[in-house]
Amino acid sequence: MAARANWKGHLRLSLVSCAVGLYPAVSSSRELKCHTINRKTGNRLRQLMVDSLTGHTVERDDQVKGCEIGKDELVPVEDDELSEIALESTHTINIEAFCTREEVDERYLDKPYYLAAEDKVSREAFAVIRDAMKKKGMAGLGRIVIYKRERVVLLEPYGKGLLATLLRYQDEVRSPTAYFEDMPDGDPTAEMRALAEELIARSTRKFDPSKFEDRYEEALIALVKGKAPKPAKGKAKAGTPSSGNVVNLMEALKRSIDSEKGGSPTKARPRKTETKPSTPARKHVSGKATAGRTRKAA
Repeated sequence: MAARANWKGHLRLSLVSCAVGLYPAVSSSRELKCHTINRKTGNRLRQLMVDSLTGHTVERDDQVKGCEIGKDELVPVEDDELSEIALESTHTINIEAFCTREEVDERYLDKPYYLAAEDKVSREAFAVIRDAMKKKGMAGLGRIVIYKRERVVLLEPYGKGLLATLLRYQDEVRSPTAYFEDMPDGDPTAEMRALAEELIARSTRKFDPSKFEDRYEEALIALVKGKAPKPAKGKAKAGTPSSGNVVNLMEALKRSIDSEKGGSPTKARPRKTETKPSTPARKHVSGKATAGRTRKAA
C-alpha cells in the first residue's frame, strides 16, 4: 500500500486479532499555501517562543508542556511522563461493544480514517471481523491513543476495509437548549407550508460532492496567479447581490417557486450589478462557511 499509515497496531475482537494501519480519510492540505511575510522585503517570517514575563526567547530544549490547575498556576509535564501513562490502546484497538450506526449522534463524529489490514497474514482475520459486522448490521466501539490522546473510535464496514471515525467525548458536545429555547414555534399557514414543500420537491436531487467547489479557494488562486508575473491592474470590486423587494415569507416562497419553474417572478427581479472584466477578485463568503479553512500563519 503506497499510503503511509498515521498509526499502526492491532485490531482485536475477543481472541481474534490482526495487524492494521490507520490512514487519513480526508485531506487538510490545499493547493495553495499562504504564509505571513514581511511586506517590505517579501521574506517569510518565523515565530519565536518568548517568556511571557521576561520577554526572553526560549530555546526548544527548554520548552515543556504546562497544565493549568488554577489562574496563572501551571504544572510542568515532561514527554517521558506522558509516555509512562500510555494505555494498552496505544498499540491495540480493542472492540469493547457494538451498536447500530443510527444510535450514534452525528454531533459526536469528529475525524474519519480508513482502517486496513497491514499484511497478508492479517487479511483473513480482518475480513472475518469486517464481514461479521456487515452481516449483523453493527458498528464497533473501541479506544485508540493517537497524537498522545486516548480517543473513542467508531468502526463500521466500508468497502473492503473499515471506516474508523474518532468520536468526541460527551463533555465536548454542547446542549442545544441554550440556543433553541427562545426560538418561537411559528404558525405557518397550510398554503405557506405547501409552497415550501413544493420548493423542496423541485430542488431535491442526489447528493454529488463534486458539485460543491471551494469558490473562495479558486478565486484566491486566480488572484495570486494574476499578481505573480506583474501587479494586477484595475481590479474590479466584487458585486454585492441585491436582496430584492421581498415583502414577507409568502412572497419569498412564491418567487422561489416561480424561479424554479423558469417563469417570471411575481415582482420584477433586481438589476444585476455589472463589473468590468478584470482579474478575478476575491469572493466574499460568510465567516461560518470558511472558518474551518482559515490557515494559521506560518
